[in-house]
Amino acid sequence: MSKKEAQARIKINKLLENAKWRFFNNDAGKANIVLENNVKISESRLNAFGNNFEYTTSGYIDFLLLDSKGFPLVVLEAKREDKNPLDGKEQARRYAKSCNARYVILSNGNLHYFWDLEKGNPNIITSFPTQESLEKHRIYKPNPNSLINEVVNEDYIAITQKPDYLNDPRWIDVSLRNELIGAYDLKFLRPYQLKAVKRIQSAVKNGKDRFLLEMATGSGKTLLAAAIIKLFLRTSNAKRVLFLVDRLELEDQARKNFIRYLKNDFKTVIYKENRDDWSKAEIVVTTVQSLMFNNKYNYLFSPTDFDFIISDEAHRSIGGNTRALFEYFVGYKLGLTATPKNYLKNIHPEKLNTRDPRALERRMLLDTYKTFGCERGIPSFRYSLIDAVKDGYLVNPIVVDARTEITTQLLSEEGYAVMLENEEGEDTQEFYHQRDFEKKFYSEETNKILCKTFIENALKDPVSGEIGKSIVYCVSQKHASKITQILNIFADRVFPGKYNSDFAVQVTSNIPHAQQHTISFSNNNLNSETKFLESYKSSKTRICVTVGMMTTGYDCQDIVNLCLLRPIFSPTDFIQIKGRGTRKFTFNYKFKNDQGEIEQFQKEKEKYKLFDFFANCEYFEEEYNYDEILELPPLHTQGPGEGPIPPIPKGYEYFDTDPLKSLDVFPVGLKGMKVDRMFFDKFEETVKMDINVNTFVNDRDFKAAENYIIEKLFDKPEDYFNLEKLQKATQVNRRLTLREILEKIFGLIPYFKSKEQLLDEEFEKFISVCKPEPEYILSIKNFLKSYITDRKVRDIIESKKYSNLVTYPIYDDFRALNNKWRRIIPEYVKDYVAINTFM
Repeated sequence: MSKKEAQARIKINKLLENAKWRFFNNDAGKANIVLENNVKISESRLNAFGNNFEYTTSGYIDFLLLDSKGFPLVVLEAKREDKNPLDGKEQARRYAKSCNARYVILSNGNLHYFWDLEKGNPNIITSFPTQESLEKHRIYKPNPNSLINEVVNEDYIAITQKPDYLNDPRWIDVSLRNELIGAYDLKFLRPYQLKAVKRIQSAVKNGKDRFLLEMATGSGKTLLAAAIIKLFLRTSNAKRVLFLVDRLELEDQARKNFIRYLKNDFKTVIYKENRDDWSKAEIVVTTVQSLMFNNKYNYLFSPTDFDFIISDEAHRSIGGNTRALFEYFVGYKLGLTATPKNYLKNIHPEKLNTRDPRALERRMLLDTYKTFGCERGIPSFRYSLIDAVKDGYLVNPIVVDARTEITTQLLSEEGYAVMLENEEGEDTQEFYHQRDFEKKFYSEETNKILCKTFIENALKDPVSGEIGKSIVYCVSQKHASKITQILNIFADRVFPGKYNSDFAVQVTSNIPHAQQHTISFSNNNLNSETKFLESYKSSKTRICVTVGMMTTGYDCQDIVNLCLLRPIFSPTDFIQIKGRGTRKFTFNYKFKNDQGEIEQFQKEKEKYKLFDFFANCEYFEEEYNYDEILELPPLHTQGPGEGPIPPIPKGYEYFDTDPLKSLDVFPVGLKGMKVDRMFFDKFEETVKMDINVNTFVNDRDFKAAENYIIEKLFDKPEDYFNLEKLQKATQVNRRLTLREILEKIFGLIPYFKSKEQLLDEEFEKFISVCKPEPEYILSIKNFLKSYITDRKVRDIIESKKYSNLVTYPIYDDFRALNNKWRRIIPEYVKDYVAINTFM
């Protein structure tokens, strides 16, 4: 045996011992490792498996690992340290087949692969699985076809919550359905969530085992995750799921949600609360930090303990060295993130060598997408904030941009100038900018005027009339302490007798029970319930003052105000923070009227305010360079004693007054913020530079241009252009054709017409062709538009079940038409209207 082979064997022996495999009988049990000299594979047994394997006259298994009954379980093929373990793949497969072992481990002592012969390809592992884990895993019989063919409808979760809901009298009676839904908290998947599930099924069909879902905060990632978990567990493509989060409050939140959605079929536990019996649950929730401490995951779990690993807020929870935890397990892997990749452009890793916080973020995000097989930044499924607002599921903010005399100067290019005396007694001029606020530049008066402006302009609770629930984001824990005190002093003056220094509460990591505060705030019982309105369930504490605890993943739907008392330079942080306010909510209050009858008041949340005291919105809309090539810091970190010690920054405290200089309020429209969009411009640049496309367009041969683009430019690794993504990037509320896009790019049309504009044009064509009587014009117009845009209306007309139209807005228009126009309109649409354009 060579030296390199011997070294490999020594390392492999140690890995086996660490995984509690036994070379000799001991108190733990009989030996379950058989070495090569004792396991010879004869020529006849090898040849029995046909010509699928490389011919070998005879062979020895390096290590044969046995199950608890003494039967072959794993063939371990060892290679020298300088050999690729995969070189022994086919030989090990033959050996495993010959002795009826399901699993193979390929190792050279440094690099190891685990291979389940019943599922996919070898996967890299960092430690060996235990006998116990593999025996449990052996029950797992994956069947991708069952997952691919599983029918997932909008009630996929509701059926688990209440299997007989369709037979419930309250469901049969349409007027009582909401009562039933509320009683059982039934959850129904939205169209885009169903589309995401189908993307997962399609990915599995294409042989993929890693997926990334990029979805706006508030669009229901946890509900979607529950549906996907059910899909994998129900179809036996996973026996146990590990759900990773990066914050304690998200751990409890995830557990509660999975119990709400799936408890009738699957058990969910938090690992740290069930250390001794976690293996009895199908869904295990834990924080990344709890497993990373001292690399506990290495000895708490075996690589085969979970068949499906989900990373919530993947851009955070598997960044840096936590990637090792995620890769430790063998199985399907899913990442969930609300952070778009659109701004990660023009990154050149070979030039990354200087320090920039944004550059660090970009490296982390690039690693995230690469982890899930999305190197080009195209996730398995994407549903942006713009999509969600347009579809009516989320809301955009009303931005309140307010600046004082001081902050205006801090935000200026020159900064705020201060005359200071240096060590020699000379006057020098020092300049401070927004980055210095509450770090090197301090102003109590500025903090006061900002808090006063916030209280005077904050949205009110639509039921009680008090300040709506709010989150204030500060620079530091010290700053948060100051702001909390100022807000409580203001509240005592403005609302005497209503609060006892609990109007605002500091929620930072140095505050005891801060995690519980976030949960109580969401549950509307932080420091009990409001004193403004008896029996109205809303938190007495109205404002949580934090630094970073209530950003990623925090779910509190009745938030109506967010306040940025700090500058933000990270697009990820900005997106995450403003996402805390995007969720819709119904404010609900039941009360007795003067007659003693129960009445109900409801008000939908249609907006929220984003108070921006440091021009963050302006920065990300106008100044942030999304195309800048940023250099990243070197991987080497400076050790103790290396390099100069950075100087301690001087501080300056401002004591004078600081009046409000400007207050601008503007809503964010359906177009969304710049940070939420970007794609079309790159395609436009690409086709304009393509000689062939130019030639075809100049010759007006659009069919040839379309065919060329589809073949040469669409779905290529460089940019992954396709019609669906171009459609989303244009923000047009209907389906575009590739020809329209080309016409717009080459200036042949001034703009894309909206759905409503095209409908008006279709109506005008109809009138010119069919010449209806004047008395029918309005009804024809309404019915024509509805018939073109609503598939259900078309189905009703086709089936002649006209009474079903009674619940549709066009019912009266349909009744006003005679049989002639009821017949002509559908026929006209079939013959002359491209319905797909309006979808």
